[in-house]
Amino acid sequence: MAKHLIVGGHGKVALLAAPLLVAEGHEVTSLIRNPDHIAEVEAAGASALVLDVENASTEELAHAFAGQDSIVWSAGAGGGDPERTYAVDRDAAIRSMEAAERAGVKRYVMVSYQGASVNHGVPEDDPFFAYAEAKGAADEYLRQSKLTWTILGPGILTTQEPSGKIKVGGIADGFDVDVSRNTSRANVAAAIQAALAISNTIGRQIEFVDGGEPIGEAFARL
Repeated sequence: MAKHLIVGGHGKVALLAAPLLVAEGHEVTSLIRNPDHIAEVEAAGASALVLDVENASTEELAHAFAGQDSIVWSAGAGGGDPERTYAVDRDAAIRSMEAAERAGVKRYVMVSYQGASVNHGVPEDDPFFAYAEAKGAADEYLRQSKLTWTILGPGILTTQEPSGKIKVGGIADGFDVDVSRNTSRANVAAAIQAALAISNTIGRQIEFVDGGEPIGEAFARL
């Protein structure tokens, strides 16, 4: 049994990932900002820990992370406000990485997006620019850290039922923007579970969409 902490524990992906990990016999702690969400998090099988990651210090995060075997970043500002996007998706994410190192938690899984990069190419006048900048910076910081990291890059998120099957690859591999990039949130949750279980995912940025290969098999052959 391992202890996993999910940052952004009330998010749609996190609420799907927690029961998968619990079913494997692991202990899951979900970090949430709003105490009104405790019951929903606990219904998913996780223990709720209330801490506002946007405003929490590195020391507070390290205290929360102590004793965990892995940290899963599945938090996000949700877009709309560039200032808050930078505060959460970049700054808080980076603090969480520093906190993980300070707490001695080596394993770190980042939920990013397909195409995330410091060289994302999104124009400054595009509403997506702040998110692309924030995620690109956070992912790059993680790659340069001493953590045992995996970056998951799903395509366009949907509410489709989980197929448990994906196609690994990025935009540079020729995905059709309107069709092929669809990725079930439930498949992302299963990808988190697989990434934590399969050592082949360590030190890799894995971009994927819904496809025809079982997730475990796709990750195992990386």
